[in-house]
Amino acid sequence: ITDTASSILSNVVILISTLVAMLWLSWQLTVLSLFLSPVFVWITRKVGKTRQQIAARTQQSMAEISAITEETLSVSGILLSKAFGRQRHEIERFRSESGRLAELEIRQQMIGRSFFAVVQIFFSITPALVYLVAGVVIAHQPVGELTIQAGTIVAFTTLQSRLFFPIGQMLQVSVEVQASMALFDRIFEYLDMPHEIVDSPTAHRMPADTVRGGVRFDDVWFRYDAPPPSAPTSPVDGAQGAPPPIAREWTLQAVDLDIRPGQLAALVGPSGAGKTTMTYLVPRMYDVDRGAVRIDDVDVREIRLASLGDIIGMVTQETYLFHTSIRQNLLYGKPDATQGQLEAAARAAFIHDRIAEMPEGYDTVVGERGYRMSGGEKQRLAIARVVLKDPRILILDEATSSLDTTSERLVQEALRPLMRGRTTLAIAHRLSTILAADVIFVVDQGRIVERGTHAELLREGGLYARLYQQQFQGGAVEAECEDGVVLTTGEVVPAPGSQSA
Repeated sequence: ITDTASSILSNVVILISTLVAMLWLSWQLTVLSLFLSPVFVWITRKVGKTRQQIAARTQQSMAEISAITEETLSVSGILLSKAFGRQRHEIERFRSESGRLAELEIRQQMIGRSFFAVVQIFFSITPALVYLVAGVVIAHQPVGELTIQAGTIVAFTTLQSRLFFPIGQMLQVSVEVQASMALFDRIFEYLDMPHEIVDSPTAHRMPADTVRGGVRFDDVWFRYDAPPPSAPTSPVDGAQGAPPPIAREWTLQAVDLDIRPGQLAALVGPSGAGKTTMTYLVPRMYDVDRGAVRIDDVDVREIRLASLGDIIGMVTQETYLFHTSIRQNLLYGKPDATQGQLEAAARAAFIHDRIAEMPEGYDTVVGERGYRMSGGEKQRLAIARVVLKDPRILILDEATSSLDTTSERLVQEALRPLMRGRTTLAIAHRLSTILAADVIFVVDQGRIVERGTHAELLREGGLYARLYQQQFQGGAVEAECEDGVVLTTGEVVPAPGSQSA
């Protein structure tokens, strides 16, 4: 708008008006002046296509160098490179990509320069050709017409010089526009991507204060990738309705579970079993391929996404904090919260006293991804953020697995009041963290293979019991009690330092 469009408009006006005047003076000389212009236009298109290809590679290289810079200069990247002594490697990696980008930029700018030099030479020689041809014609004309013809030639060549400038400008603009198409392709590649998760036409709002919190999976099948040609057409096949022997092309297969309002439900199983995927289906991070996920008997696909955001809160294993103040990070859960509500949420998460110790209190900047805070402090801030949001359904994805014992206990203490009265779906690899669960679902290879309480699953002696035995090495500490620790056998052993000991 500011440069290209105005240049095209002005040059087109000059070109048309000058061309009309030249044709009026002498159409023969006009044809002589422009006889090579179609060739230049054709070459310009070829040059523009080449420039577009180089521009696309330049943008890819620019994206690569931006990614390298972001990775290596982030807090985590710097610590990793220093820990492994790879600073020189990262410098050379940046230098190599920077050199490649510089080479592409030079090629992009130099492409077509020789062509435009030829164009300029032609435009400079053409007036001489006009004088030559016109001179020959005048030499064979009667003397009485010599003055008129000479004046026409002078006027024509003056107009000619005025014509060639906009033609040259428009040829260059054409090349620039074609090169810009490479940028537009990258931009619109994202802008034109269809939204996979959208509100259906029949979706309705579900007020958070009316939600009881029941969660049910009805024969849920899901996979991340597109189905292969040999994929089954029905989730149930074979004799007596038995599930087909399907390879792990499905992330989740025939999942059925029912969590009543207010229950604490735990998902347990090996890594890669599909536990996190199940929690992603509840807030519609993804949509099921078959079956349905329901909240209070309503398919989540029939609930508006904004309502799901109000109903569901998540605390993940990797806490994400913005590079801003503690206050702004907490307000992300409830933008209109008051200072009193902020402090109440922080107290509930056992983090208020720590915030009060900081020089700037709630205005303390946490740093990139919260690097100025410890792991336990970041998790408690995330819990305070969810407390402030006050969701009806809470999802906990390994919220304490990466913490030390002291931090884990503080986070668990913060989670207890948060879970009270809410439907909670918790993923846990540390089985000691879900002993109080109302129901435990054991997931393996995308299926629910066991369900029940901790005691019931131990008595069954299935996958849960094996995971338990592996984790506690066939008799390690399971849970603390007042006088000692309870082992897998149920035997109570006095704790060191206790009166019984």
